[in-house]
Amino acid sequence: MLGAGAGEAFRYSQTGVAYRTFTASAADVKHASLEALERMGIAFESFDRFEHGELIYARAENRAIEIEIEPISPRATRMRIAAKNGGLLYDTATASEIVAQTERVLAAASSPVPASRG
Repeated sequence: MLGAGAGEAFRYSQTGVAYRTFTASAADVKHASLEALERMGIAFESFDRFEHGELIYARAENRAIEIEIEPISPRATRMRIAAKNGGLLYDTATASEIVAQTERVLAAASSPVPASRG
């Protein structure tokens, strides 16, 4: 049983890419992911395009981050994050935290602003 778990952990770290589909526009997810990177102290490097969406490249110490933003519909967007940690392995924990921070930014942006008391 322990051997099976260890093998699974290793395989996951080699192909560890985080995915998440958000109920938000591609522009909103892009903005939120950039804010998530900033919150985490990860430096934005560049943008690029691919056939179905946009790519965001970023870098942290010993990490190369690639974020795909792919619109599924006007209100649904798929995000894929790969955080490569130098060699052949991927850093799934960092990729997952970028997803979590992006989710928090989107949630905060969609929260109603309380009316001011005057």
